[in-house]
Amino acid sequence: VMSSVLDLVDVTVVRGEKTLLDGVNWTVRDGERWVILGPNGAGKSTLLSIAAARLHPTRGMVDILDEILGAVDVFELRPRIGVSSAPLAGQIPHAETVANVVLTAAYGVTGRWREEYDDADVQRSAELLEAWGLGALRERTYGTLSEGERKRVLIARALMTDPELLLLDEPAAGLDVGGREKLVQRLDELARDEAAPATVMVTHHLEEVPDGFTHALLLREGAIVAAGPVAQVMTQKNLSHTFDMPLKLVRVADRYAAFAR
Repeated sequence: VMSSVLDLVDVTVVRGEKTLLDGVNWTVRDGERWVILGPNGAGKSTLLSIAAARLHPTRGMVDILDEILGAVDVFELRPRIGVSSAPLAGQIPHAETVANVVLTAAYGVTGRWREEYDDADVQRSAELLEAWGLGALRERTYGTLSEGERKRVLIARALMTDPELLLLDEPAAGLDVGGREKLVQRLDELARDEAAPATVMVTHHLEEVPDGFTHALLLREGAIVAAGPVAQVMTQKNLSHTFDMPLKLVRVADRYAAFAR
């Protein structure tokens, strides 16, 4: 059995009057590629914040990389988790070069000051830039990039520390069709790479789910509708319930789409 990278037992998150997550039980194992789907406000980002050790549950147990949340120094745990999200994107200085945006992740900082980087770090960042189609942009500043290029820089940065868990919060948000397809293609390649970390991606668009992803979790009003292998979870019935609307599920060339019916 593959070891678990993430284990949530009866996790509930309450904020004031609102229950954001409601008794969630979920396990992610090494080698798995999960997509979390659900409408806005379903609790997807809250679930990802817990997985990123950025939020503690109100009730329940969270085990991340064999460490119990609440009993571990999160600052030791966080470098083992790669995260790409809009809040992190907002912290990156627009004047920073693409090469430095990726490289500085080695020290968990945004912005390059006077850290010393060894040859292995420089080599790894160069390889990641190539892998994510950014090699030619290395000297460009982050602020001059297209939205699609920025998203790819953020994922390369999230992979820089060679994390054991990769978390992607709506990586294709705001992209046009071309940008989305380029990103999905690269996420698909990442998903099929056996050396890649266990991956969890949040989205509310079925079209953004790469074919190489192995598992899906459907979330509605903070509770799990279904979780497991993609083929079992992605059914018309499950999706209609998740999005609270009769949906027609369409499959085109190993990708999904849904329409009102």
